[in-house]
Amino acid sequence: MKKDIILAGVGGQGILSIAAIIDWAALKSQLQIKQAEVHGMSQRGGAVQSHLRISDSEIFSDLIPQGRADIILSVEPMESLRYLSWLSDEGWVISASDPFKNVPDYPDEELLFHALEALPRKKIIDAVSIARDCGNAKSSNIVMLGAASGFLGIDPEMLKDGIRSFFGRKGEEVVGVNLKAFEAGRTLAERK
Repeated sequence: MKKDIILAGVGGQGILSIAAIIDWAALKSQLQIKQAEVHGMSQRGGAVQSHLRISDSEIFSDLIPQGRADIILSVEPMESLRYLSWLSDEGWVISASDPFKNVPDYPDEELLFHALEALPRKKIIDAVSIARDCGNAKSSNIVMLGAASGFLGIDPEMLKDGIRSFFGRKGEEVVGVNLKAFEAGRTLAERK
């Protein structure tokens, strides 16, 4: 088993939380991981991306070569398009549909979504609305993790245990909201 994943978004959207949960679940599943992060101006709403490599055998580099990513998991639609050159011919884009307009020249939304819809393998998820329905719009990153869970090669129960571990110190209510968000994202992706 080998999965090369680009995690993409904007500072404050929870990309590194997604990475930490996947890392935890992969390690508990006896898998190898390597991760490289680029934070940019993340505290000011700048781009954040992480290369995450998971395998059942040794991994020699933490960077994914262009054209080799199995998944681009993005919590922001423009950021999903930014990394298309890393996506393999058989790769999937799993992106939130919720724009985070952090720059004055943010692309026209119609053109942005036209480009996403033209992709051969994609799941576009209204993550913020789903997270809000689950109890907290801030859990939209976990909705996206749930949407991607069927592509990661990790048992979803291990990912849910990772959510419990990651959010446990914040209390049962926060854990419950995030588990609900994960399941909602997973269910929606399976139906699309």
